[in-house]
Amino acid sequence: MTTAIFVLGEALMDCISQADGTLRPLQGGSPYNLARAAALQGAPTHFINPFSTDAFGQGLKATLARDGVKTVLADTPLPTSLAVVQVINGQPNYGFYREGIADRSYTVDSVVEWLEGQPPAILHTGSLLLVPPEHEKTLAVIKMAKRLGWTISVDVNLRPKLAADLSAYVAAVATIAQLADWLKASDEDLELLGYADASLANAATLATHFPNASRIALTFGGNGAYLQVDGQAAQAPVPQVTVADTVGAGDTFWGNTLADWSKHPADAHTRVDKTLAWAMQAAAINCTRAGCQPPSQAEVQAALA
Repeated sequence: MTTAIFVLGEALMDCISQADGTLRPLQGGSPYNLARAAALQGAPTHFINPFSTDAFGQGLKATLARDGVKTVLADTPLPTSLAVVQVINGQPNYGFYREGIADRSYTVDSVVEWLEGQPPAILHTGSLLLVPPEHEKTLAVIKMAKRLGWTISVDVNLRPKLAADLSAYVAAVATIAQLADWLKASDEDLELLGYADASLANAATLATHFPNASRIALTFGGNGAYLQVDGQAAQAPVPQVTVADTVGAGDTFWGNTLADWSKHPADAHTRVDKTLAWAMQAAAINCTRAGCQPPSQAEVQAALA
């Protein structure tokens, strides 16, 4: 039986800096990217946060609909959030505009009321919704969802430049990470959380820092990734591709992982190698494209074949 995925998080425009100084707007936001990636793999996926009635917001919403993601809360006249992205040596660096914007205009009560009307499923969150003081709303939703029997997925995805108080931000993320049933973190996330030797060789030890999570993915950039499911673990190198940029690679990786678990909920612990190989290939395909453009199920299958 397939389990649905519900995503709580930001949807914004990634304004990519060009060589001539102009900005190229591309749709993005880590949870938004993840929702698209999961839906493109055939997993039933819903996006909870509101969208703006402006052109950017309606464009974001239309792309979700095209990819098979259903939206939940009503639109708002507040503007769409922006991120200015400078890509240096293939790595994105972000600056965010997040005040008075659409995806932050939800209330805890509206989300919880909606969750109460659904069969317990997978609730994914993370990224910018973990930044104080926004994390307080996220924490309240997670605690209530857990009481209702939902499985909580968290992508740490720390953005230190966005935090006015980095220590408070790290503390907030650490608290929420310990509530996750399923957790994804990168080597950069692990270092910011204070864990030493954030390397693939040390992945199994790093995973012990999250004892409450039954499924853990740790990614190490070009060095590969580690996946642990109910005590069964695997690691894999990064597939060789020509990289355009790495925007949305982690979102595509985790979206494909969640989609696999959504579609095969009963035997995830027997599929660790297969799940990891699939997610790594999907992320690699995304890296061959500008911005976050997750591949379809057929594209990943063809690449693995």
